Amino acid sequence: MSGPRRHDVLVIGGGNAGLSLAGRLRRDGCRDVAVVEPRSVHHYRPLLSYVASGTATLADLRRPQDEVVPSGVRRYAGTVASVDPARSVVVLADGTELGYGDLAVCPGSEVDWDAVPGSREAVATAHAATSYLPEQAEKTWTMLSSFRSGRAVFAISDRHVPCAPVGLKPLFAAVDVWRRTGVLDDIEVELLVEGPQLVRHEAADRRLRDAAAAYGVRVRVGTTVRSVDAEGRTLALEGPDGASTLGYDALYLAPPHRAYDWIADSGLATEDSDGFVAVDPETLQHVAHPNVWGLGDAATVGTLPSGGALRKQVPVVARNIQARRTGRTMRRYDGYSVAPVTTSRRRLLLAEFDRTGRPEPSLPVVDLARPRPSLLVFDRYLEPLIYWHKLIQGRVS
Repeated sequence: MSGPRRHDVLVIGGGNAGLSLAGRLRRDGCRDVAVVEPRSVHHYRPLLSYVASGTATLADLRRPQDEVVPSGVRRYAGTVASVDPARSVVVLADGTELGYGDLAVCPGSEVDWDAVPGSREAVATAHAATSYLPEQAEKTWTMLSSFRSGRAVFAISDRHVPCAPVGLKPLFAAVDVWRRTGVLDDIEVELLVEGPQLVRHEAADRRLRDAAAAYGVRVRVGTTVRSVDAEGRTLALEGPDGASTLGYDALYLAPPHRAYDWIADSGLATEDSDGFVAVDPETLQHVAHPNVWGLGDAATVGTLPSGGALRKQVPVVARNIQARRTGRTMRRYDGYSVAPVTTSRRRLLLAEFDRTGRPEPSLPVVDLARPRPSLLVFDRYLEPLIYWHKLIQGRVS
C-alpha cells in the first residue's frame, strides 16, 4: 500500500498569504510546492471595502483561482479536514492524504456570526450589511447610498477582524455622499468601535476622529455589540457605562472572525490562542511542531492582520523554512502592519505600526498618516495591479 502523496512544502490556503508564500518559495529555488485551496475564484479582498463604498465592482477583485496560482505550484482543490503534525500529513475532506516536509498554515479566517447572536439574521435583511463577505459588499453600498434619513450605525469589532479599520471606508464614503447630496443633516450617524482606538496609531487615530467629528459622527470606543434584534432593528451594547440598547435604520457590521475548527481539532492551537495557529510571533514557527508555520489571519502573529503585514511575514517564513533545515539564524518579524483608511471619497491615510503600536513608516520623510488624494489613488488603483502581477507571484521583498 502506497503512502500519502508528499510535497517538500505544502501550503494550506490560496489567498494572499498562501500564494505569495508559494510563489516566493518557488523563486527561492524550492522545486516542489503545493497549495490546498478549495475555492475556484480568487478575491483581492482589500477591494471589498471599495465595493462597499461604491468605487469598485466585484469584477475588479475576482480572478479564476487557477489563473493566479504561481507557475510551478500545484493546487489541490480540496477542503482540509485535519492535520496530523506527528505524521506530517494533511487529510482532505475526500480522504486524500498529503505529506509534507514543511507545512504553512494560512487559510484565513471566517465570520463568527455566533459571537453576535442575531447578526446573521440582520444582514439577511435590507437594513444591515457587511463588506467582509463578497456577496454582501455590493448590498452595503446599495443600502448606504439610498439612505436618506434616520439612524445609521457602523459597528467595528476588534475580535480577529482582518484589518478592522478598513471598515471605516464605507462610513466615510457614505457621509461624504450624504453631505454632498444634502441629506446628512437628516441622518444620525453612530460609530461603535470595540477597541480603545479607531486605529492603533496615535496620529492616524486623531485624524480619523477629527474627520468623523467634521461629519457629525458620534464616536463611541470600547463599545461591544452583544446581540442584534433583526426584526426590531435594535442592538444590545456593552460599553464604558454598562449595558444599553440602540436602534438603527441602517447597520454596517465589521463582524468578529474565528479560526476554522480543524485548526484546534488538529492540535495546532493552544489554550491561549483562541483557536488560531499558535506560532512564535517573531519567527512564525509553530510553538510545538518545528516544521509547521503560520501566517496571515489564521495565526497568532500579535498584530493587526492585514495585507501589508503579509508583505513582511511571507519573506520571514520563506527564509525560516530554509533556516530550519540548514541550521542558519532565523529571520524575525517585528509585527509591522498597515491600515489604509479613507476619510472621504477623495482622501486616504496609511497608519503603519509594529505590534507595540509604535509608528513604522515606510517613507519616513513623508507623513503618510495624513489623508492625501495620492494615497487613495495608490490604494484603489495601483495596489491591485501590484497584487495581481507581483505579490501573489512571490515578488515580495
